[in-house]
Amino acid sequence: MITEGIPRTLTDLLDEFSFLERGERVDYLIEYADQFETVPERIATRPYPEDRRVKRCESQAYVWAENQDDGTLKYWFAVENPQGISAKSFCAILDDTISGAPLEEVQRIPGDVIFDLYGKEISMGKGEGLIGILSSVQAFAREAALQQALPS
Repeated sequence: MITEGIPRTLTDLLDEFSFLERGERVDYLIEYADQFETVPERIATRPYPEDRRVKRCESQAYVWAENQDDGTLKYWFAVENPQGISAKSFCAILDDTISGAPLEEVQRIPGDVIFDLYGKEISMGKGEGLIGILSSVQAFAREAALQQALPS
């Protein structure tokens, strides 16, 4: 996996996961799912708007981004399926590792990170949903970078 140019905190986590056996990996992912915090009401309330819903995600995940003073973004997530452990863990991982990261680095994250975190045996449905979450986050990063590049 190429990790050059992506957020350092994500690279560090990928390094940790590379040494884990399957059972340990599952335990870590469950721990991340337990740490998941849904989007605060000051950002969004139910019912969440369809334009924030992640396409292809069976767990009904939603993504928001909040501008930070330093030009980065804070990412917020909601996962409506209470059984959506993979989606919750991935959202918690993204919040933990890329909120506040440079926009260019967020845009460079390859989709392969899903397999590096969840293993090659992840189901196609789950994999598609997680890629959809990453794509949504990256779309926010692209849009913010474009807005910052516009003349004032």
